[in-house]
Amino acid sequence: MIVDKAIYRGGRRHELDGDISDAFDEARRQDRDCFVWIGLHEPTAEEFGLIQEELLLHPLAVEDAVNAHQRPKLELYDNTVFMVLKTLDYHDATSEIDVGEIMMFLGGDFVVSVRHGAANPLGPVRGRLEAEPALLANGPAAVVHAICDEVVDHYGVVAHEVEVDIIELERAVFTPHTADVTEAIYSLKREVLEFRAAEDPLIPVLQQIVRGRVAIFDGTREYFRDVLDHLLRVDGQVDAHNELLNSALTAHLALLGKQQNEDMRKISSWAAIIAVPTAIAGIYGMNFDFMPELRWLLGYPIVLTVMVAVMALIYVRLRRGGWL
Repeated sequence: MIVDKAIYRGGRRHELDGDISDAFDEARRQDRDCFVWIGLHEPTAEEFGLIQEELLLHPLAVEDAVNAHQRPKLELYDNTVFMVLKTLDYHDATSEIDVGEIMMFLGGDFVVSVRHGAANPLGPVRGRLEAEPALLANGPAAVVHAICDEVVDHYGVVAHEVEVDIIELERAVFTPHTADVTEAIYSLKREVLEFRAAEDPLIPVLQQIVRGRVAIFDGTREYFRDVLDHLLRVDGQVDAHNELLNSALTAHLALLGKQQNEDMRKISSWAAIIAVPTAIAGIYGMNFDFMPELRWLLGYPIVLTVMVAVMALIYVRLRRGGWL
C-alpha cells in the first residue's frame, strides 16, 4: 500500500492534488529540481502495476520489489537505478535479528521506495529530509542517501546490542557451575552471520557510488562517502563479534571438557577407594575352610580396621594429588 506521496520543488514539499499519474506529469514539466517521492509498504503486484506502467520500470526489478528476499545490490535499467538495502531490527528478549528490505527505484524526477518488514520505517527519514531543504534540493539522490544513512546508522545500534549480549555470554562462560550456554552461543552466532549477510554486500554498492560509477549520484558522492565510512566501521564490528563468539565457543567447550575430566577423576578416585573393601569382602565371600582369622576373636575387627586404614590412605593420597 502507499504510505506517503509528495512532490518536491527546490527542496520543499508540496502535496499531490491529483493522482500519481498527474504528479509524474507535473514533475516532468517542471525544472530539474522537481521530483516525486512515493513510499510503499509491502505492495501487491496489482498495487504496483500503475507505477510500473507510468515509469516503464523493468519487469525483473518490479518482480524483485514485490516479492523481496533480495541481496543488497545496485542495478541499472536504462535511465532507472534499482537499489536494494537490508534493514535490521534487534529484539533484546530473544536476541534475534529481524531482517527487512527496502527497494528503491530512482530516476531523474522520481523516487519510489518499497519497504518490506517492520524495521526502519521511512517516516522519520522523510521528516528529517524535509527539515533540510538544502540537502533535499539535490533531488532523488538525496532521498537515497538519507535512507542509506538511516539504515546504516541502525546497523550500528544493532551491532551495539549484539555486543552487549556477547559480553553477557562471556560472563556466563567463565562463571563457575553455570548452565551449558553452547546453544545460546550458536544461536547468537547465527544472528551475527545473518547480520553480515545484510551489511557486507552493501559495501561494494556504496563503493560504486563513491567512485562515481553511477552518474545520478555525482552531486551527493561526499554524503555517500560518509555513509560508507560508517558501514565499514560496522563491518569491522561484525567481524570482531564473530571472532569473539568463536573464542567464547572454544573456551566454553574447553571448560566443559575440563569439567568432564574432573568428574571422571573423581569417579575413578572413589572407584579406587571402594575397590579395597570390595576385594577383601570378595575374598571372605569365597567361604574357605582354612582361614585362621575365622576363629580369631579379633579377626573381623582387624580386617575392618585394615580396610578403613587402606581406604583412608588412598583417600589422602588422591586428595593431595588433586583428584578429590
